[in-house]
Amino acid sequence: MKKNITTILISFVICFVSCNSISKNFESDDKDSLVIQLITYVLEQGHYLDIEIDDNFSEKVFDSFLKNIDPYKRYLYQSDIDMLSKYKYEIDDSFNQPNLEFFNLAYEILIQRIDESKQISQEVLSKPFDFKLDETFNFDIEELQYVNSRIDLVERWRKLMKVYLIENYHDEIKEDERTFKKDSTFKLRSYSKIEIQTREILNETMADYFVIMEEEFQRQHWFSIYLNSFVSQYDPNTSYLDPEDRDRFNIDMSGNYAGIGAVLRKKVDKIEITELISGGPAWRNNSLEKGDVILKVRQEDDIEPVSIVGYRLADAVKLIKGEKGTNVFLTIKKVDGTVNEISIQRDIVLLEETYIKSSFVEKDGNNYGIINIPKFYIDFENQDNRDAAKDLKIEINRLKEQGVQGLVIDLRNNGGGSLKTVVDMAGMFIESGPVVQVKYFDKEKQVLRDRDRSILWKGPLVILVNEGSASASEILAAAMQDYERAIIIGGNQTWGKGTVQNVFPLNRMVRGNTKGDLGALRYTTQKYYRVNGGSVQLEGVKSDINLPFRYKYLDFGEKDSDNPLQWDEIENINYQKWNSNFDFEFAIKNSQKRMNESEHLKLVDENAKWIKDIREKKIFNLNYQKFRSELEENTKTTDKFKKLDNFSLDYSFKSLPYETQIIENDSILGTKRERWHKSLNKDIYIGEALNVLSDLRFSYLEN
Repeated sequence: MKKNITTILISFVICFVSCNSISKNFESDDKDSLVIQLITYVLEQGHYLDIEIDDNFSEKVFDSFLKNIDPYKRYLYQSDIDMLSKYKYEIDDSFNQPNLEFFNLAYEILIQRIDESKQISQEVLSKPFDFKLDETFNFDIEELQYVNSRIDLVERWRKLMKVYLIENYHDEIKEDERTFKKDSTFKLRSYSKIEIQTREILNETMADYFVIMEEEFQRQHWFSIYLNSFVSQYDPNTSYLDPEDRDRFNIDMSGNYAGIGAVLRKKVDKIEITELISGGPAWRNNSLEKGDVILKVRQEDDIEPVSIVGYRLADAVKLIKGEKGTNVFLTIKKVDGTVNEISIQRDIVLLEETYIKSSFVEKDGNNYGIINIPKFYIDFENQDNRDAAKDLKIEINRLKEQGVQGLVIDLRNNGGGSLKTVVDMAGMFIESGPVVQVKYFDKEKQVLRDRDRSILWKGPLVILVNEGSASASEILAAAMQDYERAIIIGGNQTWGKGTVQNVFPLNRMVRGNTKGDLGALRYTTQKYYRVNGGSVQLEGVKSDINLPFRYKYLDFGEKDSDNPLQWDEIENINYQKWNSNFDFEFAIKNSQKRMNESEHLKLVDENAKWIKDIREKKIFNLNYQKFRSELEENTKTTDKFKKLDNFSLDYSFKSLPYETQIIENDSILGTKRERWHKSLNKDIYIGEALNVLSDLRFSYLEN
């Protein structure tokens, strides 16, 4: 029977855990052992499922860990697996009573094998590849076997390198042929020279790869993989977040952080700027540009700067970020080679592409609004900051000022976010009532309601979803569908994630923690259900209008993940469906008629079937002539699908007046919006959503 949660208080409204009275003492001289104690305790006390940690569980963790650290079996030998296999049924014991013997041995072997593979890759790339050999590589991970000898491992790396090389080899040959066709005086390179040049480039790429493996993928990274191989056996949405992952998660959820607003990358041993975030401190400072290299970092209280040459990217970022209002001094090597120190005052950086954006468009003399919601963001630590519900309200009001007569809410590829936020959003379209039901394993259900009787938007509403729409996206789409408030347009179904997770900071459980940052555990505590009692778990939200799309036949969603929770249903709850004169049946029938007559959508469906066939192909030809013939045959097939790229709605999508004023002084934002509007104009799903809005409005006028 599921244990009673008495020591962990969970707030389902904001999906956050507080833990003020932990009765158990957690003590360990070893930080990793302490983390194991903490996550096993939290899972035992708080996870939705009551799972038996036994030998069967242990075997799954063992298999998952090996698959995660070496999926293509290019590092470990069969003898290594045999050595590690003696722990296969002991991992459960090593988590119940923290013991790192298995992990330490696996880590020691892995690092040794990665170093060996580095040498092997250099050895392989020092010799010419024979593209006349009639050979293949099988990408079916399940069929790949671990190698028995160094000779076998060299052979595996030789084939892998050939896979990586052959496409570039082919591209260079084709480029020479195209140039020669335009200019007969052009001297074609020999195939052997092209092979040498492309192999040298690949050698440099692999050298960078192993630098990253050595510097970025340190012990903590592999330990996190080990822990996640354990916790993911509960369900695919339960995960351990090490301190770096936890910080990234918080930024992802809030859409902001305190720093300078620059996107960085590690290039060999240097930290290079690849982009300045529009509106951020570095962008406003106007002292940095793409390609600049950061050599040193100095804090405002320090006299001497710290050289970050050779630093891990994550460690360099930690030095550069800091509290809002503080200054950081960067020694910069400019693109022109000059070196100087600049000062930038840190500020809150808004990751603009995280946030809601809107556009309006005229169709047949009527204005319609498009609102794109990338995620349901909220800043749990400071709820006065931006959140998706506040921003949606602002954008709807702005669109109403433009006289729009219908709204499209685009939730495609929105992976979810805050439960509180989506409940607030749903309330903008209904008078009041339940939005979603949530339930712990062994407790009564709780109903999250919209209690505000005001309605922000009463007009026609279409919600766009796809297989990438998950969690909070599914809650909003399901609620609007159950209330018959909106027409849902998408594919077969949404992602199918009907569970709620909490993020629990492990530091909270250790009084006077001296071990350093312990990270956090994201774990499943509840299932949520539609107001009609159904669950979206595995099944997702079925669209009212099902449109084909390019990836329709590929495996997507929770149902294709490992260890998903099962579908079930509970009793429905009383709710009042939307009372309007919009004729949904009329709009849906018209849409189906358009789809049946659309040659473009028929081509999309044909393309989707072809993509499925290509993705299922596991055997890769390494003989150049066969590779080229196969590629040319595929090119003939893809040529007819190029028509899909030529599609255009011939509408003019525009930014709202407030944003147009901002763009006058922000060319970067202007470029981003120009690209978005261009993509909207080539988006047949947006086009059909606008058609449906027109039909809804027409049916309302007729009635």
